[in-house]
Amino acid sequence: MKFKVIFTFDPEYEGYVAEVPELLGCASQGKTLDEAIENIKDAIKGYLHVQAKHSNPYVPKDSQTFIGEVVV
Repeated sequence: MKFKVIFTFDPEYEGYVAEVPELLGCASQGKTLDEAIENIKDAIKGYLHVQAKHSNPYVPKDSQTFIGEVVV
């Protein structure tokens, strides 16, 4: 499964915060981008496991949302 993840550098934490918009409340962090990627993968797996355990399995949503960057 593929999920869109938003990575934001947090200067106070001095690392990256990762959020999965499609999975409400699913977030993680890491001091490096690679660490944040591995941690969010674990968070997603855990999130899906808990949802399934509580008889609320994940159902993929069709979405045409794209996240980009614009310089003005």
